[in-house]
Amino acid sequence: MSAPAPLATRVAAQGRWETVSMLRNGEQLLLAVVLPLLALIGLTFVDLLDGYGARRVDLATPGVLALCVVSTAFTGQGIATGFDRRYGVLRYLSTTPLGRGGLIAGKAIAVLAVLVLQAVVIGAVALLLGWRPDPAGLLIAVVLLVLGAACFTSLGLLVAGTVRPEATLAITNLLWVLLAGAGGLLLPTGRFPGWLNTVVDLLPSAALGNALRTALTTGAFDIGPLLVLLVWTVVVSLAATRWFRWD
Repeated sequence: MSAPAPLATRVAAQGRWETVSMLRNGEQLLLAVVLPLLALIGLTFVDLLDGYGARRVDLATPGVLALCVVSTAFTGQGIATGFDRRYGVLRYLSTTPLGRGGLIAGKAIAVLAVLVLQAVVIGAVALLLGWRPDPAGLLIAVVLLVLGAACFTSLGLLVAGTVRPEATLAITNLLWVLLAGAGGLLLPTGRFPGWLNTVVDLLPSAALGNALRTALTTGAFDIGPLLVLLVWTVVVSLAATRWFRWD
């Protein structure tokens, strides 16, 4: 009996399969590209972002990029994994040497591949709308997007691997709406009463949104949100690896 392929090869193969599956899914593309584009255009032409110290498009674009991460890594992966689990696909994968860590890594690769496509499309449209990011913040933004993808992929897998697929569908869609509207993704925090604002600032969505806005509007590295996002990433990654159930 031949030995299993090296871990890197297994993870890369799983990542390719996950990426192709996502790009072939029309519903996934709607969630990944069309809805964020509508959010970008809407926030650029309405007054929700007025009074935050920067032009609308300069504040809207980082928030929409953060929304892309949540759409693809959390909602998209959560729903897809939940139904893969229901129909026995994950039970099949459990018989392979891939393992929980390999599954999470493969899904993270797919998320990053789709996120590159999202960033190109959103960035191009934003530039046409007049977006002018601070060049010093572009590399910081890349680091934040990768960290955000890891965090929300693990969170999506944690939900999909511990509850029923129907519950996963409801939870991920509900949280997508709540995080987009009041979780610090699209709108800067600071609009709530003191204690509630503190709670929102501790959410991974607010940490990602605020850090991206700071990086792309001022070129600065906001260490507070980064630490919040890093803690969430470590905690949910360990939880997903520990409690994810294949069937």
